[in-house]
Amino acid sequence: MSETEAADERDAAAAAGDTRLPLVARHADLRHRLLIGAARLGLRASLLVSPRPAALLLRRLFAAGGAATARGLAPHAPAGGGALVRDERYGDGPDALLDLYRPAAASGPLPTVVWFHGGGWIGGAKEELADWHRIVAAHGFAVAAPRYPLAPERRYPEPLRHAMRALAHLRAEAPRLGLDGERFALAGDSAGAQIAAQAAALVTTPGYAATVGVAPTLAPARLRATVLACGPYDLGLLDGAAGDARRIATALLRAYSGRRRFLRDPRFAAASVAGHLSAAFPPALVTVGDADPLRAHSELLARRLAALGVETETVFFPDGHRPPLGHEYQFDLDGDAGRQFLERMLAFLDRRLAA
Repeated sequence: MSETEAADERDAAAAAGDTRLPLVARHADLRHRLLIGAARLGLRASLLVSPRPAALLLRRLFAAGGAATARGLAPHAPAGGGALVRDERYGDGPDALLDLYRPAAASGPLPTVVWFHGGGWIGGAKEELADWHRIVAAHGFAVAAPRYPLAPERRYPEPLRHAMRALAHLRAEAPRLGLDGERFALAGDSAGAQIAAQAAALVTTPGYAATVGVAPTLAPARLRATVLACGPYDLGLLDGAAGDARRIATALLRAYSGRRRFLRDPRFAAASVAGHLSAAFPPALVTVGDADPLRAHSELLARRLAALGVETETVFFPDGHRPPLGHEYQFDLDGDAGRQFLERMLAFLDRRLAA
């Protein structure tokens, strides 16, 4: 073992020492306590040996959170639910499926919002946000929700390849699906926001597609907007993280990259989309909660976009907001902040996707 690798082992062992997870207080029942205890052990294994145990256990925790999100959104879904095309196939393989939501009384081709779900690249599901998609579609948009491959079974940049296949399919099948093939927005939450931002950069930043190894399938002029909620956009910010946030991020990124020393992998470095932007990036709406561990990512991304002259709107909150707004605050439509973001987002999409 080299001196550098030995140092990595010592750092990982130290990081694994404190196994407290902030989710404990949110899941008081015995089943969740047992699952969190298993996740603690899996996190140690991920930091010292393999990312797989923690990735699969965190996937189960994220699924519990996704179910809670779905329950919270259900009362806010529009009556009637609109029209739904379920599991539209956009390519080969079990993950190449998307759901397409349309307003109940739609007429004529609609602009399309493509929303990538979160879940740390290892979990989440398009179905968890079904009522969110219905809420957005009811405002006059088509909303496409793709499934994409998850780590550790599939690794970077496979979700981006699927994103481009989904865009190509929506564009090619626009007449059949009732879509306007000239007006698209890319959107997502958490890891899905990173995928959406990276896909937008693939379309608009010269040379970036070659660096990533994924060809864009949409012309820049057809990409009218991005909505980026609570995402991670710069791997370098991991150095500033501490405690549980750092340990969980390390486990997720090892699973997604397939690399133990992912910060030193030049191929995976391209996932830091904040360093691969251009003035051609589409107008962006960026949001994050004041108490989100990923807050610095959104603030950095917004600064860099604005510095390039990209039209950038933000929904940020001051320190000390009451109540504190944690990760994925925007899906809490019982709270003022979640309703504020939804209103801002719909107005933003109205402007950017207007014919």
